[in-house]
Amino acid sequence: MSVAFVGLGSNLGDRAGHLRTALAAMQRHPSMSRLHISDFRRTDPMGGPEQPDYVNAAVCLETNLNPNALLRWLLDLEAREGRVRKVANGPRTLDLDLLLYGTHAQSSHDLELPHPRMTERRFVLEPLAQLAPRLPLIGGRTVEECLQNLA
Repeated sequence: MSVAFVGLGSNLGDRAGHLRTALAAMQRHPSMSRLHISDFRRTDPMGGPEQPDYVNAAVCLETNLNPNALLRWLLDLEAREGRVRKVANGPRTLDLDLLLYGTHAQSSHDLELPHPRMTERRFVLEPLAQLAPRLPLIGGRTVEECLQNLA
């Protein structure tokens, strides 16, 4: 089993409902266990077109899926919740980002681990800090240190 961290976000429809649906699907999945879930947070959109505010959270889970299989499952869950990819950084019913997968590092067309922009995003770091403030990230800095270094 490996420990993975997933960022969740939604800014269309029942935002909190989309996150709850995703978390329930993770809890039911036979290859995922021991979910630890952050509080939900209302956040401003970052980049992209004019759009509604987001609800964001993070989850820490144990899984025996490999990183690529986990990513495929997350993308399928987004699609089942009505995610349509029309505009980069555009509004979405559900956004699931695989942030970390143990100490695994990967850079491919489909997946980059650790997530390359997570240390620049308060909406990722705040929920992560609730779950694992001393978790080391890119460059050896902890989640807490990265959050403190944000402008």
